[in-house]
Amino acid sequence: MAALLRRKLAPLFVLGQRGVRALRRSPVRVLPPVSQQRVLPSAAPPPPSRSGPKEKPKAQAWEEEQGPRESEPRYEKAGPGDKRLSKVVTLAKSRAFREKHGKILLEGRRLILDALEAGAAPQTLFFSSTEHLKELPAAKLRGASLIKVNSKDLKDWSDVVTSQGAIGIFSRPDHAKMTYPEVPEEHQLPLSLICDNIRDPGNLGTILRSAAGAGCSRVLLVKGCVDAWEPKVLRAGMGAHFRLPIVSNLEWDLVPNYLLPESCVYVADGSHAAGPQTDTGPPPPSPSKACSHGWVSRSSGLKPWADWDRDLDSQEEGEDEKTVEGQCCYDPWMDLSVAVVIGGETHGVSEEAMRLAQDTGGRRLLIPIAPGVDSLNAAMAASILLFEAKRQLRWMQQIETTRVLK
Repeated sequence: MAALLRRKLAPLFVLGQRGVRALRRSPVRVLPPVSQQRVLPSAAPPPPSRSGPKEKPKAQAWEEEQGPRESEPRYEKAGPGDKRLSKVVTLAKSRAFREKHGKILLEGRRLILDALEAGAAPQTLFFSSTEHLKELPAAKLRGASLIKVNSKDLKDWSDVVTSQGAIGIFSRPDHAKMTYPEVPEEHQLPLSLICDNIRDPGNLGTILRSAAGAGCSRVLLVKGCVDAWEPKVLRAGMGAHFRLPIVSNLEWDLVPNYLLPESCVYVADGSHAAGPQTDTGPPPPSPSKACSHGWVSRSSGLKPWADWDRDLDSQEEGEDEKTVEGQCCYDPWMDLSVAVVIGGETHGVSEEAMRLAQDTGGRRLLIPIAPGVDSLNAAMAASILLFEAKRQLRWMQQIETTRVLK
C-alpha cells in the first residue's frame, strides 16, 4: 500500500522540484506599495573627458574643408583595331576640314590646359595614361569623349618627336567668346598687329608668341596667311593662341572694323631702303630681293632723318599721291592707338596694306641693318617693332609723369 502511494505521488514531487529550480533561475521581484516607493535620482551625465572633444579623423576633416570630392571623369578604352584616333587626327590636320567642321587639334598637356582655361570647348580627348587625365581639370572636360588608347598608337599619330601623352579635338575657338588672361596695365601695349601674307607656320607662331609677350591688343590675319590653327603654328605659338584675340581670314575692307578707334596704320617695309645712300655705301636693294619685301632696310651711310624727309619729298614730286613715306623705326611713331602690318618674306606687304597706311596717315617703318645683310626674318622684324613700340610708349609715359610732377 505504501509503495502504491509513493508511486502515485512521485510526479508531484518531480514537478515541485522543477518549479523550485525554475524560481531560482528567474526569481519574481516583489514591489512595495506606491506610497512606500522612493523616487530614485536620474543618472548623472558622464564627466567630461580630460582630453577635450574627440578630434575628427584627418581624412574626414580634409573632406569637410575641401567640400565634396569632384567625381572622376569616366572614360572608355579603345580596343584593338580602333580607328577613331587615326581618323580624327588625319582629318583635323586638314585646313579644309578644320574650317568646314569647326574643329582644331591640340597636343600636349600644357596646350590643352591653356585652351580649357580660356574657355575652349573640348570634344574628344585621347590619352595614354590616367595620370595625364588627372593633370587636367575634370569639371572642364564634362561633355567630352575621353578615350584611353595605347601609348604606341598615340606616338604613331603624334605630330612631335616626343609624345606628351594627350591629344585633344576642340571646337574652333571664337575670339569673342574666349576668356583671355588679364594683362597688367604696365604690360599692356595698345597696338594691333596685322599679318599680311605670312605663309610660314613657324614664322606665324613666333609672331603670335612675341605679340602675346609684348601685351599686344590683338592679331589680325588677312586672307593669304597660313591658318593660325595649323599644328605647327600652335607648337611655335606656345600657348599664345589662348592669351590674346586672334581674328583669322579677314578681307582688307573689314580690317578697320577690328582696329582700335582712330588707329594709325604703319607698315614694316623697306622698298625705298633706309634713306638715300652715299657714294661709299652699297647700291640700293634690288626690288626682287627679299629685303624689299616688308621687313628690312639697309643702314649704310645714314643721314639725319630730317634730311631724308626732304630728299624723299623732292623725289616724290610728280609721283603718285598715295606714296607712303618712310621713317626709321627708332624715331617716335608709337601712339595710344596704332596698328602695324608685317609682310611675308615671299610676297611682302600688299597694295591694300599700303593704301590703308595712306588713308590713316601712317608711314613705312624701316629697320636699319648692317651692310651686306639682305634680310631679316619676318618674325624677328615683328618682334623688334613690337618691343620698340613698347619702349616708346613707356618713354612717353615717363615724360608725362615728369611733366605732371613739375
